[in-house]
Parts: sequence; C-alpha cells; structure tokens
Amino acid sequence: MLAAISARHRGAAVTLLERNPRVGKKILVTGNGRCNYTNIKADYRCYQGENPEFARRALEAFDSEATMAFFAKLGVVPKVEDAGKVYPWSDQASSVLDVLLYELENCGVKVVVDAFVHRIEKAGDQFCVELADGTVVTGDRLILAPGGKAKPSTGSDGNGYDLARSLGHTVTPLYPGLVQLMLEGSFFPQVQGVKIKGTVALLDGAEALGREQGDIIFGNYGLSGPPVFQLSTLVGPLLQAGKTPVLQLVMIDQLTRAELTALLQDRFRQAPGKTLVFSLVGFVNKRLIPVVLREAGFTDLKRPVGQLTVAETERLVDILTNWRLPVRGTKSWPSAQVTVGGVVTGEINPETMESKLVPGLFFAGEIIDLAGRCGGFNLQWAWSSGYLAGEKAATL
Repeated sequence: MLAAISARHRGAAVTLLERNPRVGKKILVTGNGRCNYTNIKADYRCYQGENPEFARRALEAFDSEATMAFFAKLGVVPKVEDAGKVYPWSDQASSVLDVLLYELENCGVKVVVDAFVHRIEKAGDQFCVELADGTVVTGDRLILAPGGKAKPSTGSDGNGYDLARSLGHTVTPLYPGLVQLMLEGSFFPQVQGVKIKGTVALLDGAEALGREQGDIIFGNYGLSGPPVFQLSTLVGPLLQAGKTPVLQLVMIDQLTRAELTALLQDRFRQAPGKTLVFSLVGFVNKRLIPVVLREAGFTDLKRPVGQLTVAETERLVDILTNWRLPVRGTKSWPSAQVTVGGVVTGEINPETMESKLVPGLFFAGEIIDLAGRCGGFNLQWAWSSGYLAGEKAATL
C-alpha cells in the first residue's frame, strides 16, 4: 500500500494486486489489534539479517517522524507509549487500514483483489504478471511486496519467495521470528498463563547471544512475552546448525544474588516454622512456587524452612536467578509475527530497493532478509522500504 501510494504521488499509473478479498488484512492483527505502527527509536541497528545496515538508506528516507507525519496527514493521531512504541490515538488497527484504503482510492491507485500471482516473466522492458485465473497484467516496473511466511492465514504463505527465485534471486533459509519458544520441562501445563516481570537471556554454550527484560508469560509449551519474542529470532539458525540453545530465566532480577540470599535467609529466620511452599507466598507467584522448589531439587515441600542448610538456600537462589531451560524449538509460522531470512540483500540496491539482477524489479517489506525487533520496527520497515521502492520505481 505504501509503495503504491508513494509511486502514485509521483505521477505513476499504479495497479495494486492483492491475493486476498481485501487489502491490508495483516494490519488488523498487529499490536494486539491496536497497530503499533512505528517506533521512535527505529534505526538499522534494530534489525537482523546478513546485513542489517542495508536498512539504513530506506529508514533515513522515510523515518518514524515521517511515518507519523504521513499518517497524521491522513487522520491518524499518534500516541507514543513505553519503549518508543507508537499507536493510533483510537487504539484501533482498523484506523490505520481505513486511512490507507482511503488514500489508495483518493490518489487513484487501481486495486485488484482476489488476484493471486501465479507467474512473473519479463519480456523486453515489460513485466508480464499472470494471475491464477489466467489474467495477465503488464507494466514496466514491478514492486514485489508479498510479505514473508509469518501468519499465513493473512495471505503471506511464502509464495513471494518462489516468485523472487523465479526471477533469479537467492533466498536465505527462513525461520519463524517474534514467536513463542518451546522449552524442555514437563511442568509447563501447571503454570500456563502465569505472567511475571523478569529477564531472559539466550545462551549458546557459555555465550549470551542476547538479553531482554519485561513481561514473561508461561505457556503449556514454554515461554512467550516480548522479551522471549525478541530472542526467538536468534533460535532458528542455532537449531538448524544442530545446537541446543538454552534460555536463562532470571525471575528475581531487581536484586543481586547476595541481596536475594540475605532476603531469603531473613524470611526463613523470622518464621522458621513455615513450610517451604508457604514461605515464598507473597514473594514468588503462588502457582510457580511448587514448580520452582521441585526444579531446585526439593522433594518435601512441607519441610520447615528453619531446617534448611546454607547450601539448600543457595539452590533456591540459583533457580530464582539462573533457571536454565533447554530450547527444543519455536512455535511455527501461524504463531510468528515476522520471517527471519528472505531475499539476499546483496542482490538489491539499498539506495533504491531495485534488483541488481533484473532492471525495473523492486522489493519492499518482509520478503527482504531483514527482521526487526518487537515494538513497531517491522511495520516501520514495511513503510520505509515501500516508500523508497515506490518513489524510485516511479522516477528512475
């Protein structure tokens, strides 16, 4: 949509081909239905891929400030929340979609829905786009912006990568990103739905590949929540390489180890007759207490805390500050928010988004090998790359 509007604003005749019955279906599920449409902290360092710096030019051409100004002109009042996330004041993703649909019609973009692209060929200077129903659409510029593989129910089932390959482009391995992590442990169904604030780190052997803090949610499979999502984009390549990454969970991250040890010793000293399982009530989420104690190696949960040895207290401190959970996988594409991997950036000109292999072919959005952090960064990449691709397709 942004690419079409950008090109049309520069005088090009634009046809937008949409495989769904309606344009913009994916926008409606972003930001839990509120559409976190940008982040004021967005720059190329918020992205991963073989070459994150590829994103620099597009993000400079149409940054978060320009994005807010663009949508404000269309009627969306921005509201900046924690960590730089920007939402429409209405808190409705439909607001963002509605104004884009209005602008597509207002500026004269021809929109064709239920248009599944079956094949693309280039004959001379013309692109011939064949639809599944046999219709052929032609043009002298083509912008490929079909999304990735995340949330295939919205139409992005990965067919865009096949189209890119058919035009000679290389696609890296693809993995689900910003997705829940499936972890080793039979206890997860007992604590499904529990939410805590804490820190998680992804470990590859002794090396911490990333560390994130925030709301962590227990599921019957493992963990989710923004910090887990951030780290999940690193998991696919590790598993593909035959490694077993480990998620380190720090449940008590506001105290040093020494402070936590002293706090627990003081609690136990003040009420030595309390049972182990009851002694943590008011400090640790009640549903987590028996699981935490068993994971720390305690079998008799009704044992009086006055009987604990120093070494046993240290075991409890260990689990609260350094709970290590082997990663057995991620949830699959229907649960993912973004695709990790995509069309190799070395085959695309970052100044224009034009293919280096096929003149007149441009790329925008998730199909490119760039995955952003959770918090509006992937939508910002969609707007930025779409804007630049549309501009250059219309003017080069």
